[in-house]
Amino acid sequence: MLPLDFILFLQIIIFLFITPGTPRIVIVSYSMNYGVRNCIWTAFGDITANFVQATLVIFVLGTFFSDNPKFLNFFKWIGVLYLLYLAYDVYKSSPKDINSKIITSKSFFSFFKDGFLVAGTSPKAWLFFPLIFPQFIDFNSNYIVQFFILITTYIVLDFLSLIGYAVLAQKLITWIKANPKTINTISASVLVVIALIIIVTQQY
Repeated sequence: MLPLDFILFLQIIIFLFITPGTPRIVIVSYSMNYGVRNCIWTAFGDITANFVQATLVIFVLGTFFSDNPKFLNFFKWIGVLYLLYLAYDVYKSSPKDINSKIITSKSFFSFFKDGFLVAGTSPKAWLFFPLIFPQFIDFNSNYIVQFFILITTYIVLDFLSLIGYAVLAQKLITWIKANPKTINTISASVLVVIALIIIVTQQY
């Protein structure tokens, strides 16, 4: 049994995934600096956080977030601080040489952790899963099956879109070699701007 309005759900998440957001900014920068292969771990971290968020919302927390806005505010500030840290880290890193065979000192777990924390502390994600995700589940039917259809669709498309951004970024690496700090400066600036927008616009 398909969830309620499954086609509408697909349209919403595809729009979300093609819109450059914080995880995609991080993926683009990491692709430039560390290569597409390492971005796979960051993408895995992102979708793991999304799976945890969706599971908590549907099976544990329910309306907790809407009844406790201070909890969302806590996540907001954790997310802002981590975005600022990532902005600094991205700005200071050196773009990967296209012919380089040097293996980065950044561990797989570190890539995974960055993806997990960026998605896991995102206030937008914590609003999407409690407020929008449950609207596509009929809780009077077999909602567990519906949940797994929805979350599997979500994380597969999210993962593919993240890797798509990473591959696209690699296509620009020749240009980046001629402008080695440009993408880092742009990416760091965008992360800072996103953090500031979160501070100003997301009040709970």
